[in-house]
Amino acid sequence: MKKFFRASFLIILLIGFQFSSNAADKVEYLKTDWSFKGPFGKFDRAALQRGYQVYQEVCSSCHSMKYLSYRNLVEKGGPEFSIEQAKAIAASFEVKDGPNADGEMFMRPGRLSDKLVMPYENEKAAQAANGGAYPPDMTVLVKARGGGVDYIYSLLQGYEDPPASVSLDDGVYYNKYMYGNKIKMSNQLSDDLLEYSDGTNASVEQMAKDVSTFLMWTAEPHLETRHRMGFKAIIYLIILTILVYFSMKRIWSRVKTEV
Repeated sequence: MKKFFRASFLIILLIGFQFSSNAADKVEYLKTDWSFKGPFGKFDRAALQRGYQVYQEVCSSCHSMKYLSYRNLVEKGGPEFSIEQAKAIAASFEVKDGPNADGEMFMRPGRLSDKLVMPYENEKAAQAANGGAYPPDMTVLVKARGGGVDYIYSLLQGYEDPPASVSLDDGVYYNKYMYGNKIKMSNQLSDDLLEYSDGTNASVEQMAKDVSTFLMWTAEPHLETRHRMGFKAIIYLIILTILVYFSMKRIWSRVKTEV
């Protein structure tokens, strides 16, 4: 019995030590005011449109969005581009189609029904172009990473010179928010890297926030609908509770009278 308690005590100590180590190593992500947070949160339409611009001009050369179609850019709850704008965006890309009557594949302008154009033909081509690393698809990236949107927002601003004790291989960069602090993607953002169509100042922080907002939407395209449904459900439950309360009160008042 003593051996059992001793072993149990050692296991508890080890678990506690591991937990404290993880807590000590945990990085505090950068925080910002997300418009979509909270039960009544909504996406900032202008931020989503700017975020798409950042994705298209900065990220899309390496990262795909294979689950997103150009028509999604028009949908309610998203960037809400006009149909004409979305058609123009799609038509600016060449899409492989076919086969035609001669059995050959051909290129044509993109349509609203097309998926966003992939940067590489296949995974091997992507790895060959990126030093063996495969750039992850970004459609649901926010959901696939611990820390969610705060992690993406922080990662894009976390590049800095490594401490003297850290050595980096060629093609590897130091990022204080990356797991292990080493990342193969170089810093992609710099002030005034692009010119926003709405005139917003394109600072690193602004671009990081906008593209993170866009990635949150691609991962949660029905977030606003869920918020509305949740609010309606709460109102329904409140009304139902009130009705049940007064109904029960009336029923029990009769019982007391009869007694």
